[in-house]
Amino acid sequence: MASTRLETLKGLVAQQPGDSFLRYGLAMEYRNAGELEAAMSEFRALIAANPDYSAAYFHGGQTLERLGKLDEARVLYREGIEATTRKRDWHTRDEIQAALDVLG
Repeated sequence: MASTRLETLKGLVAQQPGDSFLRYGLAMEYRNAGELEAAMSEFRALIAANPDYSAAYFHGGQTLERLGKLDEARVLYREGIEATTRKRDWHTRDEIQAALDVLG
């Protein structure tokens, strides 16, 4: 089932590469499948195209942590704090700040 979802999302993103929600879904599906590098590629593409997509920073940072790339996770979390502050998305900002605090 997950493989089918992944293939479906890949096809949809190929057809609609500017759709942030689809790209986020693809990133999360890669992450859930354990394909962490592919997930990060999608999170980075999403952030480049839509720098205010708050959840991409949080889940991207978590994915970097799982990859053992802690310095990169800190950088992404800090960028996410800037983006969520700019957007006034206080809830996500607090989640990202908490994740950054845990990393130190």
